[in-house]
Parts: sequence; C-alpha cells; structure tokens
Amino acid sequence: MNNLAVIRNFMVDNQINYLLVNSTNEFLVEYNTLEENSRYKLTNFSGSTGEALVTPDNVYLFVDGRYHIQADLEVDHENITVVKLQQGQKYIEELLNLIPENESLGLFSKKNSQAKIEKIASERNIILFSVDPLDEICENSTVENIVLDITLTGLSSEEKIAKFSQNLAADEAIYITDCDEVSYLFNLRDFSQNFSSKIKGKAIILKDNSVLFTLKNLEKSEEYLKTLDKKIFVDKSSINGYDYNLIGDRARELKNNPVKKMKSLKNDAELNHLKDAFKRTDKAVYAIRDYIEHNDNISEFDIAVQLEKEFKKQGALGLSFNSIVAKDKNSALAHYSKSSKDEIIKDGSLVLIDCGGYFEGGLATDITRVFVKGEPSEFHKKIYTNVLKAFLQAFNFENPQNGYEIDKKVREFFDTQDLDGFVFNHGLGHGIGINVHEYPPNLSSHEMAKVPFENGMCFSIEPGLYKENCFGVRLENSCYFVDGKIHSFVNMNYEKKLIDYSMLSEQELKWLDEFEVL
Repeated sequence: MNNLAVIRNFMVDNQINYLLVNSTNEFLVEYNTLEENSRYKLTNFSGSTGEALVTPDNVYLFVDGRYHIQADLEVDHENITVVKLQQGQKYIEELLNLIPENESLGLFSKKNSQAKIEKIASERNIILFSVDPLDEICENSTVENIVLDITLTGLSSEEKIAKFSQNLAADEAIYITDCDEVSYLFNLRDFSQNFSSKIKGKAIILKDNSVLFTLKNLEKSEEYLKTLDKKIFVDKSSINGYDYNLIGDRARELKNNPVKKMKSLKNDAELNHLKDAFKRTDKAVYAIRDYIEHNDNISEFDIAVQLEKEFKKQGALGLSFNSIVAKDKNSALAHYSKSSKDEIIKDGSLVLIDCGGYFEGGLATDITRVFVKGEPSEFHKKIYTNVLKAFLQAFNFENPQNGYEIDKKVREFFDTQDLDGFVFNHGLGHGIGINVHEYPPNLSSHEMAKVPFENGMCFSIEPGLYKENCFGVRLENSCYFVDGKIHSFVNMNYEKKLIDYSMLSEQELKWLDEFEVL
C-alpha cells in the first residue's frame, strides 16, 4: 500500500476530511532525516521545511520561495498541488483558506508546537492524534553525547542554568524541549548524526536542581512530568502538543524564553571558536575552487564528495547541512541538494556552492560562493555583480538596528536594477548557532526580523538572484554583531572573473578589498 493510501485509510478510520502531514519529529527539528519525515514519504518533496494538507480530493504542499522550483521537480502533480508561498504570505492563513469553517482538521500532537495548535484551534475545530501512521518503529541509533570543554563554551552548564533558575520559586520549574537549547545549556554535542551537532533530549530546570532526559532514558520524562507537582513553564513555540497535554493545568507560558535569548548572544569563547572554525571553512572552500578550476570532467557529485574531504582535512567533525553544489540552471534552485553524477562541469559553467561544517565546538559554519569554470559570460557578470553590490551595501549598513531594515534596503536596491527576470525570493539572512538556522536574530521582511541586534548575535547575510531554467547567484557571509557594527567571520574572497568592476562605486571597491585575503 502506498503512503497516500495509508493516510487516506487513516482519515476514513478516524472520520476526518482534512489532515496535516508534517516534515518534523517530536523534537520539532528543522532538519529532520528523510526516514523520519512523513511529509517526504507522502509527497516525495525532500526540502527541509514545508508541510502537506490532505483534503478529500487533493494533497496541498506548502513551500516557501527557496523551494518553489525543487517542489515542482520532485512531486507527482497528478496527486500533489504545490502552494508556492510568496514573501509576506502567512502559511497558516493559506492553510486555513483551504479548510471549510464547518470542518475539523486532524493534527499529530507530537509534530506540532502548542503555539501552532492553539493558532489553528482559534480558527477551526481540531482533532489531535498521538500516532502518525507513516512513522516507523526504529531502534535508537548510537549516540555520542560529548561534554564540551569550557574553553569552547565560556560558561559551565551550572553557570548557564543558574542565570535563570535562581529566579524560580520552590514550586516552579521550566521544561526545555528544544534540542538546541538542551545542548546549549548542558554543553553537550552529538556528532554521530548527519548535519547536526545537537543531542536529542529534554530537561526540567528546578530552582536548585536540573534533570536531563536523553535518548537513553527519554521514556522516563513522561512519568516524571505527570508526577511533578509544580507550576511548569514552557515555551509554546517549541514544546509539542503531546508534551503540553501531559502537563495539563500545571502549564504556564514562558513568554520570554531566557535560554533562547542567552543562546543567541555568543560570548567571547564562542566567538573565538567561530572565528577559528570559519578560517578553516574558508580554506575548504578555497580548495574546492581550485579543484573546480584545475579538473576536467567532474560532476556536481564529485565536487560534493571532494568538498566534504576538504572540510575533514580542516578538522570538521561533520557538515552543518547537506552541501549545495549546483551548476548552471540547477543553481536557480535556492536549496538544490541533489549533487548529480550526470551534471558535468563544462567550460563556462557557473557553480554555486553553499556549505558549512561543525568543528569541535559544535557551532555551525555557513558560506555560499559562486565560481565559474573557465570564462564567464557578460550576463553572468551582470547578475553576479548585482548580488555582490547588494551584499556590500547590506554588510556596511550604517548603524544597523535590526535585520528588517537591512533586508528592506537590499530589496529596494534590487527593485531599482534591470535584472532580466531574476528574483530574490527568500530572506536576507538567518541566525547561526548550534543549528545552522537559529532565532533570534533574523534578516527578512517578517516581523520577527525587527528584534534588535545585540552584542554577540551571529547571522548570515545572503542576497541572491534566481531565474528558472537559467541560473542563480547567492553570496553569503556569516557575520557577528559587536559594538554597533557588523563583522564578517568569512574572509574568503569573491570570484574576480565574475565581477564587472565598472558596476561598482568607489566606496564598493574599498569595501570589496576587505575580502581579498585568500
């Protein structure tokens, strides 16, 4: 029986006409494995984010601008309708528009945050299910929970927890279910998983104690929660509905999550580790540039394999995400990740590489560069230089307050240029930490991007231009905010062959010199 039939039988058995199928797991992680990704099993769309609504006569797949083209390429359009969310469109609103007011929506409680469940429940009737029929029972994989040295973290686990636990009353507790936050608080990492350094775990923080549940004893957390006679504060944006229901009337909303904020403000030890990690990342990317330039008859796949080798030469314990190696028209897919053996780099081929690694501190690096085999066309240079100008203006934004205003400046710049049908269809940047995507901060047109920058915040600046069946250019530097200015972790130079220097102002030429170090 195929997976769509499994889902439809489940809906019939439970007498529902609408069901949401998620991409995540009970920890609500962004980068879930495909083996645990029910939305992938249903639609064959392999992107990291995006959910599917099953209705009586259709399946709707919601994807943002990074995945419009990829979703079209991967799904069976006879059974799947791709809903391409545009900048400013809100996913929940578009979802609800497809569900009649008198109908109920089925939700898997372990795979949706309590905040999301409450948002949907305010507009439609919902029915919660604890078991997803597409989940497979699997043995816990081997984990390697490593305790980091304080030289990498700057603070001990006890010092981090004490910063907010001391404010708890004796009858209060905080329940932490976000894996990034648990990993951060307890200075633990697991490098045994692909594209991740976080451990899988949950924790209870008490005034004078803390209790950590990892995969080895995770089942005990349910019984502990049921018997804990305290007011339990939770972040509704990161706790799943199943865990929230276990707490019941003892639950209290943690409106300003102190761990999320603390985690986003990197201390000197963490910043120093990231500076070192990015030096090694720069070297890996520079080596792959030479590999492309000096080797013939190589494929996207060959480059991806060599790229991982270069990261490991630099001491990386793993990649921070599945590297994007995309040539020519594939580079128009913002999150293309197939790295095909059949896509051979030829003279004049444009190659976009978006990659990053985890080194011993378990904080992600992230960089995007675009190279060319041989000589580029004038059209390549025009688009590349426009993206470079956008980056330089964003990076050198005077007195930056938040990511919203910088994103706005880049969009206004692109709107003034003749871009021949190329579009910028994603946010300008994202926070960086244990996960390659972290919040806060954010650089986009969303309200969340109005959160003020603070010392120690780390984020990417990555303008891009893409045109389907043509090519795409994205240039990404990971940065940090200190003393009112944006500083770059990345010092990898830009591709001189692709720059039309006549398009750059004198000021932009001076700014560009800062990255001419490799």
